[in-house]
Order: sequence, then structure tokens, then C-alpha cells
Amino acid sequence: MTARTGGTSMTDDNTVFIGSKPASVYVQAVAAQFESGSTAVVIKARGKAISKAVDVAEIVRRRQVRDAEVADISIGTEEVVAEDGRTLRVSSMAIVLSLRTAQDDTT
Repeated sequence: MTARTGGTSMTDDNTVFIGSKPASVYVQAVAAQFESGSTAVVIKARGKAISKAVDVAEIVRRRQVRDAEVADISIGTEEVVAEDGRTLRVSSMAIVLSLRTAQDDTT
């Protein structure tokens, strides 16, 4: 199930899809997921939006949710059908941010 809110797409598994809006919109969406009780949020992007996804993750981690850390990063290639019917290969990235626990702070 996918819900679209103000240009930001989020699914039940706490995923924020990065698009063409300013990074601050996505930073707020990720921070809101953590504030609502999520312990992990996935930031996904394709193509040119990948650099914005990295920026969003870093802004959240350094300014918004200080207890957040990068738990995983995965990269890949997705095949997308263009409007003219051609199949295009587009790079994709998923960044998983999770909250540090008190136990993590002792190491």
C-alpha cells in the first residue's frame, strides 16, 4: 500500500522516495517517521535523485535526529519503461537510517 502526501511517497514499511522537491521536504518526512515511533526509515532514490538522497540522510543524521545512524546502503540498477516504450536502466539506491540504542552507545 502506497500513500502519497504532498509529493512525498511513503509505504507502510517507512520508506521515503526522493523526487524533485527540495531536500528539506524529504528531511521533514524522514524526521516525522522517526518522531512517530519508527526505529528505521528507508530513503530510496533513482537516477539524478541519488545525490539528494545522500544529502537528506546526512542532514537528518547530523541536524534533525542525532541518534540516527546509517544502518545499510544498497545500490542497484532498475529497468524502467520510458513513455516511448524503450526500456531504460536507471541506477537506484536505498539508505537505511536507524536509531542507535543505548547499548550501541557503549561500544
